[in-house]
Amino acid sequence: MARALTDIDVARAAVLERVSTLPAERVPLPRALGRVLAADVASGEAIPPFDNAAMDGYAIRAADTDEATPQAPVSLRVVDESRAGTPAASEPAPGEAVAISTGAVIPQGCDAIVPIEEAGGGNGTIQVNVPVERGRDIRRAGDDIAAGEGVVAKGTALGPAELGVLASVGLTAAPCARQPRVTVLTTGDELVPPGEDRGPGKIRDANARSVPALAEAAGAEVTRVDHVGDGAIAVRSAVAAILDADVAVVCGGVSVGEHDHVRAALTELGVKEIFWGLALRPGRPTWFGAAPGGALTFGLPGNPVSAMVAFILFVRPALLALAGASPAGQHATARFDVSYEKQPGRAHAVRVRLDVRDDGWHARPTKDQASHILTSMLADALAIIPADRGDVGAGDRVQIEFLSPGRPAPGSA
Repeated sequence: MARALTDIDVARAAVLERVSTLPAERVPLPRALGRVLAADVASGEAIPPFDNAAMDGYAIRAADTDEATPQAPVSLRVVDESRAGTPAASEPAPGEAVAISTGAVIPQGCDAIVPIEEAGGGNGTIQVNVPVERGRDIRRAGDDIAAGEGVVAKGTALGPAELGVLASVGLTAAPCARQPRVTVLTTGDELVPPGEDRGPGKIRDANARSVPALAEAAGAEVTRVDHVGDGAIAVRSAVAAILDADVAVVCGGVSVGEHDHVRAALTELGVKEIFWGLALRPGRPTWFGAAPGGALTFGLPGNPVSAMVAFILFVRPALLALAGASPAGQHATARFDVSYEKQPGRAHAVRVRLDVRDDGWHARPTKDQASHILTSMLADALAIIPADRGDVGAGDRVQIEFLSPGRPAPGSA
């Protein structure tokens, strides 16, 4: 009797049910790019912390200019200077002005700025030809952030802007979930590393490059990348060596062939099977389980396309969730620009290129979608055609999963 295949949504839910966010640690801001914030951060002070000038010019009392006209300009005496980082020493009296630099503190008593290019005069005075509006070119304390206001929320992946905001409120380090530690094992007698001579019947080990890169792109720390041949004893030893991680990934050896020993090794090592076999093309023989030490363990197909697809759909959400990020932000929808033939029964992960039009994303398959065509992964997204769906018509809308984590969808796409 044929084994029932697991629906991909059921499988993804089964993975995420077993994920708990990793403990937090303080990460210095220079090393926090891409890390996920483990707690909400609020500012202890207003930003900017004081009223300051929006441009170079002169700080004045606006009331002094109420009667100014081109025919009868108001003359104001310049009595001090407020520079960025060095406030004026005194408060100007009515009829006086203070030279000021962009970002410098507004002197007490002043409520407007006359830009330098609009200030005539000379010999220690300026002339103002028109009334100046109160508050002109002044940036108020707290314009950006009020004291006590939340600035970056828990679960946010820290990019350049977030790091700048955290620095602006005085943080030198950020509370971040620990990076998931990932180990990768590729299997197969036929595999040789890039750079080595390829003998008869051998192929390059693409998984040893693409799978660790996918893990790192998802925010993980890859601590080990090994390779093993197809011997049962060697496979068991190699699998045992990678189970001391948060996530262990084995590529190949999870099917039912005579030389596929990974599933047997996992069973012998006490790794509990959660599912094996997906209603997915490519990626059907994907395996998932939980090791006695807690490692989430994935057995991916050896085919490089299938391995990448399965990683993106199942391993990447687990890594994001372990780091405290939401795995739900990788989805959007797109219009399929061509027809696509499909029989109901298995979901298809179609590698597509995207472009943006007025109605959102549009998708087109990269090339031949056979699972051995690795260059089909030179794509922007996977278009996920559900298992129960048949042919897709040109113009139909489909769900897409971005290959680059966190890529935003435009508008209503």
